[in-house]
Amino acid sequence: MASEGHSDGTVGKALDVLEMVAGHGKPVRFSELLEHSSYPKATLYRLLQTLTKQHMLQQDPDTGAFMLGVRLVRLAHSAWSQSSLAPLARPYIDALSRETGETIHLAQLDRGHVLYVDKRNAVRAIEMFAQAGKVGPAYCTGVGKAMLAFLDEPALAEALKEQTYYQHTPHTLKNEAELRAELERIRERGYAFDREEHEPGIICCAVPILSRGGRPLGAMSLTTSTNRSTLEQLEARAGMLLEAAGKIATHAESWRFPERV
Repeated sequence: MASEGHSDGTVGKALDVLEMVAGHGKPVRFSELLEHSSYPKATLYRLLQTLTKQHMLQQDPDTGAFMLGVRLVRLAHSAWSQSSLAPLARPYIDALSRETGETIHLAQLDRGHVLYVDKRNAVRAIEMFAQAGKVGPAYCTGVGKAMLAFLDEPALAEALKEQTYYQHTPHTLKNEAELRAELERIRERGYAFDREEHEPGIICCAVPILSRGGRPLGAMSLTTSTNRSTLEQLEARAGMLLEAAGKIATHAESWRFPERV
C-alpha cells in the first residue's frame, strides 16, 4: 500500500515511514520502500537516515535492509504498561480462561481498527487470526463491534470511515447500514457476537469495557469454534464477561487510566 503522506510535518512523515517498515513484517530494502512510498527519493532517504540515527530503525550492515530499532521495543513496552488495559486486566482474563477453558481476547480501538493487547489460550488451543499485537478489522469481530457500539456519534462516524467491509466469510456484514443495525442491537443487549464473520468456524461473545461515562476503554471476548460450542452456549456466559469487564473498568479508573469523562 502506498503511503499517502501526512499532514503533521516532518514528525508525521517519519511516523509514516516507521509504519511502512513495520508493515513489511521483515527487513526491507530502500528500493522496496521507495516503490510503495509517495515521498520523493531524497525525502525518504533523509527520513530513514534520521530514524536510524535515533535508533528508531536499524540497518543491516550487510544487506542495507531496514528494520524496526530496539528503541521502539523500549517505547512499546512503556506504552503497553501505561496506555494498555493489559496489565490491569491480566488477573481477570486469567481467571476467565481458567474457568471457561476457552480463549479470552482483550482489545482496544486504534483509529477504527482492533488492536489485540492480550490473549489467553484455551485448554485446547485453536488456530485463529487474533494474537496480542495484531491489528484486525472492527466491523466483523466481536470485540470490534462491542467497542464501536458504545462510541458517541462523532467518534463512531470517524471509525466507520476506516471500515472496508471486505467479505471474509458469507456471514460478514456487507455495508455500513448493516453494521449500524447490528450496533443498535448490541447497545440494547450489552454484548456482541462474532458469527463466523471474520474466520470460518470461529465464534465469540464479546463485551465492552466502559468508563463511568459510558465510553469504551476496550473490549474482551470469549472465543471458541463451532466444533466446540454454540452461540447460545457462549451467550450463557455473557454475564460472567460483563462482571469481569466492570471490574476491569473500575480498576482502570482508580488507577487513573488515561480516560477523561
